Formats: sequence, structure tokens, C-alpha cells
Amino acid sequence: MGLLRPLVRITVRESLPVYRSLDEVTTVNKSPKRFALSAMAGAAVLLLAACSSDDAEPSSTESEAMSPAETSASLPDKLTLALVPSDEVDQITTDGEALAEALSAELGVDVEVFVPESYSAVVVALQTGQADIGFLGPIAMVQAEDEAGAEIVLQAVRYGSSEYVGQWLTNDPGTFCLDDVTTETDDEGVAYSYCNGATGGSGPAGTEALELIDPESVISFVDESSASGYYFPATQLQELTGVDPISGLSNALFAGGHPQSVQAVYDGDAVVGVSFNDARSALADEFPDVGEKVVVFAYTSNIPNDGVVVSGDLSDEVQQMITDALLAVAETEEGAAALAAVYEIDGLDPANLDAFENVVRPVEANFGDA
Repeated sequence: MGLLRPLVRITVRESLPVYRSLDEVTTVNKSPKRFALSAMAGAAVLLLAACSSDDAEPSSTESEAMSPAETSASLPDKLTLALVPSDEVDQITTDGEALAEALSAELGVDVEVFVPESYSAVVVALQTGQADIGFLGPIAMVQAEDEAGAEIVLQAVRYGSSEYVGQWLTNDPGTFCLDDVTTETDDEGVAYSYCNGATGGSGPAGTEALELIDPESVISFVDESSASGYYFPATQLQELTGVDPISGLSNALFAGGHPQSVQAVYDGDAVVGVSFNDARSALADEFPDVGEKVVVFAYTSNIPNDGVVVSGDLSDEVQQMITDALLAVAETEEGAAALAAVYEIDGLDPANLDAFENVVRPVEANFGDA
């Protein structure tokens, strides 16, 4: 199935706050330059081993006495950390440098930050040797594994969970709420409304209501490469109703971001929209009634959080060293602050590979290469 192209695109206020997550993308950079630091470092290690005398393995005493620099000899002299800009490039670069500094201190090698234009550009960078580590959304993590030979290693943790959902929104609860609308107030006094059991952040929920969507109505998606803002809800709608997202949703639009999709429903530009849960909070300061005017009426199935992939050109040992270092960084005060600043990440967990294989991959495959 090919990707739905935007039939309508809306513009939102420049003052609109942007929630800094990894489930947003922009355009693709198609001209990365190749370099191969990892291969050079691996060759240097092999050369040193071949030139050693007597072919004798070091004694246990010698191994125990090796310095940290000697035990990490297989690491490249420099690692490149690729971050997708979900905010201003200058800001994500500044925040990323703090993360790179913490990772560098943990590994004992230089770590530089690379901020390309999109998820797809990170995948290309991993494929061509321009990046060693990438923070990506779940769809792009699978694409990096398939197209760049990258290894999926870690998932972000937010609010105690390594999963999230896509939420369906409406300004017409009379049509799409099959039970009473329930309203809850958060710690800041902002009220949020939902129905059909679409609360608590675990899905699916409200699937019967999705069958009421008029294919001719305006539906606000987020972006063509967003997991919770397009891939998963579009697939869910197709499975429930049989409506083809390309030919059957003639008035669909891509809003350009999760808060923008919420605002499209809030402003009445779309009767139904999608976003991650709960993107309404990004608009609460500017529009205090957004949580009541825009009602969540359904959830997609659970989606693995965004996370970390490492280059497949790195040895298994180096991949594990990077993974362990990132987990260690997340446990430090400085590292935790850096992860929170970059993508509002509360922590990191080892990736649930079964979830990526059995949940993300089939949805990604549903959209093909278009």
C-alpha cells in the first residue's frame, strides 16, 4: 500500500508549542558522505593482534591489570550520534551535545552530534557510515534495521512505560462517543475529556466508534512517516472499515505535527484527527479548553516507544558497550537531564524485539516503499 499524499495542508500559529518527541519527521536528506571510522578501528585492532609476538594469550593477571583504555581498544576514536530535530535545530543540537558529553565520559571516546533533517536521513547516515548511533521513532527503527543493517537496542521510557498509543480525537462527541463523556482534571487544573474507554494510555479502545467515521469527512493525520500519527491509525481504520487510506479518504490532511493535528480538530478544520497520547497538553497553555473541546474517543493498539539503534558495522562487543553506556548515562543526574531535554525521555530500557517484529514490522510493511 502506498503512502497517502497530503490533499490539504494547514498552517498553525508560530507561537504553537511543540512537544519534543521522536514521532515527528520532516524532509529527507539524500546526499550523505561516506566515512568508515568503525572499519578503520577494527582493522587497527586486527593489525596489532597480528603483529604481537609469541601468539601467547595474556595471563589472567595481565588481563586484570589492563587499563580502561586498553579494554576499550576496539572502540572507534570517535562516535557519531544522530538526532532527529523535533524542535529548533540549534536547540536540539545544544541538548544533544550534553547527551554526547555524558556518553563520551562513559565510553572514554569522543562523541559528536549529527542533526540531519529527518528519520529517513538518519537511516541513510547509518547505512553509509555517517552515523554510529541513532535516536529514532519505532517505524524508522525497523527501517534502519532492514535498510541499514542497524541493531535495535533500546527503547525510551516515559511515565513508567516503554509503550504508547495513537489517539483518535473529535470535536463531535455526539457522533463518536458511544457512552458518556468523562472529564478528568490534571495536577495543573486542565480538564481532559474522553469516552469509549479511551483512557489510561493502553489500547486498543473505542474501535466500534471508528466504524462511524465518514470517509468523506476531513480527517487530520500528522505526518506521512509518523507511527502514532499515521501508520498505526491508518492501518487500524483500514482493518476495521476496509476503507483504503489512499483512494477512500478524499478529504484527509496532514497537519505537520501532533499539536497541529490536535489544533485542526480544535479549530474545526477537521471533524476527526489523530495524535500521540496526550498531545492535547501541548496546547493547554494557549487554549485552556482544548482538553474538553477536543475529546479522545479511541486508541490504536500499543506501539513500542521510540528508541536507539546502533550501526551494524560495529562489532557485537562495541554495540554492547554503547548500549551499556547509554543505560549507565540514563542513571546519572546529568544523563537523565540530557535525555529529558532532548526528547523528554524519563529512562531507557532494553528493546522489546518481539514487539518490533510482531507489532511494528507488519504495520511498516503495509505501506511498502512508496
